[in-house]
Amino acid sequence: MLRVHFTTDDIARVRIAAAPDPLWEIANSVQALVGEDGPLMFGDWRRLVRPRLRPEHGLLTTLLPPRGYSPDFLTPDPGGGAEAGLEGAVDTVLSTPRTVLRRDLTRFAASPRRSRAPLSGIGALAEGEREALSRLGTALHDYHRQALAPFWPHIRAQVDADRAVRVRAVLSGGTDGLLASFRPVMRWRPPILEADYPVDRELHLGGRGLLLQPSFFCFRRPVTLAAPDLPPVLVYPIQHTLGWARPRHASEVGRPTGLGALIGRTRAAILQEAVTGRTTGELSLRLGISGAAVSQHTAVLRRAGLLLSVRRSRHVLHTITPAGLALLEGAASV
Repeated sequence: MLRVHFTTDDIARVRIAAAPDPLWEIANSVQALVGEDGPLMFGDWRRLVRPRLRPEHGLLTTLLPPRGYSPDFLTPDPGGGAEAGLEGAVDTVLSTPRTVLRRDLTRFAASPRRSRAPLSGIGALAEGEREALSRLGTALHDYHRQALAPFWPHIRAQVDADRAVRVRAVLSGGTDGLLASFRPVMRWRPPILEADYPVDRELHLGGRGLLLQPSFFCFRRPVTLAAPDLPPVLVYPIQHTLGWARPRHASEVGRPTGLGALIGRTRAAILQEAVTGRTTGELSLRLGISGAAVSQHTAVLRRAGLLLSVRRSRHVLHTITPAGLALLEGAASV
């Protein structure tokens, strides 16, 4: 069980990351790739990506086992990593002080891991040797290019959809409403946030606040850093659209997905409303059409890759995707 202890100051310093963090997505996706959890969510993606793995990616699969401790230095300052992008995030990893490398990798070498693969090259990395760090940087960049970049627009869209859900929770219930919105993954029992965890862990925020980092490849339960002196972050799983990595059928290739498929004011209006996120009921009221009609239009927009729909309790929240936003912006500039 993980218990996160909040003070009054911490409640005022809760933040939600604005974007997926590339390093956390690398870490969580490597663990998902070598494991077998979530076959419905990640099965298609595994079948596509596993053949693309190269020998240099072995360093990542060694450092990021599906169970147990992974070195904290691989996921530094999640908020900063998300804003800096992959290049800046990897530079931060490669600039890790030698004392931190030694601390994290010594702990990693001593930790129980499901796979007892040889730890070749770990000693050189712990000493901060330039060649070892270069190999790590190459592995991070190349893995992201092979396993994540082709799917990044969808990853970003799903994280944006989750963020829209959390923003609405804040608007309706403040920080209490936000923390309560994570059920059943996490349980808010003021002043403690609880979650299932592989070990018993007490995280005392002590006025430092908490960054909530949504992660596409996080599965079932949240993740946090092991070292208690690092800035507190809680990485949590988000909802997924099943079949997201499935290759399109031949019948779908060439199907129009631009303005030709969106003729009519109603769907354009739905897209415009979805920029800030709207439920089916809200769209029905604002556009003056039935809920059934909204559902039909949003289904077409989802199939075109322009809209995402996330169910929260009794409501379905619709948010625009990057492709949908680009379409709107392009139409406005004509």
